[in-house]
Amino acid sequence: MDDVVRNARVAGVSLDCADHRELADFYARLLDGEVDWLTDRAAGVSAGSYKLIAQRVSPYTRPTWPGASIVHLDLTCEPDDLPDFRARAEQCGAEVASFQPDERWVVMLDPAGHPFCLTPIAG
Repeated sequence: MDDVVRNARVAGVSLDCADHRELADFYARLLDGEVDWLTDRAAGVSAGSYKLIAQRVSPYTRPTWPGASIVHLDLTCEPDDLPDFRARAEQCGAEVASFQPDERWVVMLDPAGHPFCLTPIAG
């Protein structure tokens, strides 16, 4: 059992949604990635060394921000690039969340309603 735990690694982050094709296309455009695979219920997106999986569930309920999201993505950029990154996210189909907890970053909502942050604060 210890060998399994020791060798465990993150394969990707799955995001539930109503339309997996739309969400996969959104993240592929936003992150300059690509849709690697597509089935009738899910799609995989590669963005650098990260994998996102858009997974269709029914019925799907959009998360509410703040409060009901279980996990969210933090996407980073250079501080001077934040306005352009926000504009790019909006052009790809995101919207700015009405609640913004801190002026140092911008909380956005993807087409399925998942919050994600655009931040110049590197992890």
